[in-house]
Amino acid sequence: MTSMDINSLLQQMRSGAGVAGTALPEARAVADASAPNFADLLRQSVDAVNNLQMRAGDLTAGFERGAVGIDLPEVMVATQKAGITFQALTQVRNKFVNAYQEVMGMSI
Repeated sequence: MTSMDINSLLQQMRSGAGVAGTALPEARAVADASAPNFADLLRQSVDAVNNLQMRAGDLTAGFERGAVGIDLPEVMVATQKAGITFQALTQVRNKFVNAYQEVMGMSI
């Protein structure tokens, strides 16, 4: 199939899904231009993980200094939350690397 054939086939599938009243999730994502792109979502996720780690570090340092209002359970929860989100982000990255390697290994 040529790229023209693939594009026309995709267009037919999208228009057929719209007529049936059950648009494909991919078609809805393409149609919604206001949705953030993948790079923005990834950047926001990395920033959120970084913010959690920075907050956990600040709470830990404050607790070690004996700052008023910072208790051990708060520090432990923030540290665990930062660790879990970092592990989740690492797993997502690993899945993307594996998918990239699979795509690059495909023959054309």
